[in-house]
Amino acid sequence: MEKSTNPIEEFKKERINRIKKNETNRGLIRSANEFMKESIISNYSYNFSWMGIPIIQYPQDMMSIQEIVWRIKPDLIIETGIAHGGSLVYYASLLEMIGNGEVLGIDIDIRKHNKKAIEEHPMFKRITMIEGSSVSKEVIEKVKNLAKDKKKVLICLDSNHTHNHVLEELKLYSSLVTKGSYLIVYDTVIEDFPEECSKGRPWGKGRNPKTAVIEFLKINGDFIVDKDIQNKLLITVAPGGYLKKIR
Repeated sequence: MEKSTNPIEEFKKERINRIKKNETNRGLIRSANEFMKESIISNYSYNFSWMGIPIIQYPQDMMSIQEIVWRIKPDLIIETGIAHGGSLVYYASLLEMIGNGEVLGIDIDIRKHNKKAIEEHPMFKRITMIEGSSVSKEVIEKVKNLAKDKKKVLICLDSNHTHNHVLEELKLYSSLVTKGSYLIVYDTVIEDFPEECSKGRPWGKGRNPKTAVIEFLKINGDFIVDKDIQNKLLITVAPGGYLKKIR
C-alpha cells in the first residue's frame, strides 16, 4: 500500500525549495535590487497605512513580521522608533488577533499629533509608549522592568540608523530577546546602495544598521541571521537584519 501524503506538508516542502532557489536566482535578485534602489529614492515606504495610521514599512516586511508573530506568539513586542505609530498599531492588531500580548514603543521625540492619534486608536489598549533615547539608562531601566516577567519577547530596532546608535541598541536590548524569538534590525539595506540614497542623513554606506549588525555578531554568538527570510522576501529593508536568537 502506498504511503499517503499530507498535502499541507507537501506544499510547505515545495515552498522551502522555492525559497532556497531564490538565493541563486540572479535575474530575480537583480530585479528586486533595482526595485529597492528606485523605491528608496522615491520614498515608496511612506505610501501605506495600517488601520488608518501611517506605517513607514514595506508590505513585504509586514508580511514577514506577521508570520514571525504568529509563530512565536510573543507576549511583548518592543520597537525603538515610533514615527506616526503605524508599526505599533500593526503589532498590536496582530497580538489582538492572537488574544494576548503587549507592545512597547520608544522614541526620543513622540510628536503630539502622533501621540494623540495612537492614544485614540482602538489598538492603544495593547500599547505603551516611552519618550526618551532608546539607549539612555533611564529608558533601559523602564524597558527591563516592563519585560522582566515576559516569557516571549520580540524586538525591532528602527530609530536612529547610525552605526554607533544601532550597535549600542543591539548590545543593550539583545539580552531581552527570548530564545527562539527575533531581534529585527531595520534599514540594513542602507549598506547595499550608493551614498546618494542616504543623501543628507547622518548614516550611509559604511556607517549604518548593517555595519552595526556585522560588528555585533562578531561579539555575540547568541544570534544568527535568518537568511531564509531575506531569500523569501527579496524586497526588504532588513537584509541580514532578521536575527534569530538560538541560545
